[in-house]
Amino acid sequence: QVQLVESGGGLVQAGGSLRLSCSASGRAINVMGWFRQAPGKEREFVARINWSGTSTYYTDSLKGRFSISRDNTKNTVYLQMNTLKPEDTAVYYCAADLGLAGVRAKEYLYWGQGTQVTVSS
Repeated sequence: QVQLVESGGGLVQAGGSLRLSCSASGRAINVMGWFRQAPGKEREFVARINWSGTSTYYTDSLKGRFSISRDNTKNTVYLQMNTLKPEDTAVYYCAADLGLAGVRAKEYLYWGQGTQVTVSS
């Protein structure tokens, strides 16, 4: 089993920044990813990173504003979010997989409880 705990969400004004953290415990994992879900919308892929941190992938619309990284000494993955917009408001979820999960939520075995990010205009 793998347990994931997100933190770092909150309320921020448009143009501001937040850094989300996701701490993992349990089995060794390979890919970690971030997804988000806004009210009334489907969960959408944000970014993913492999174990070594050498391979990252982002949804096109967020490239340049969001950055994913990981610190394996702390079993933690981060999502740095800059120049936030009201449309970034959502619950952000951390996900993990033992294999080669990609951009689809169903590819990930483990999920955190989510952290709310609210961007005011």
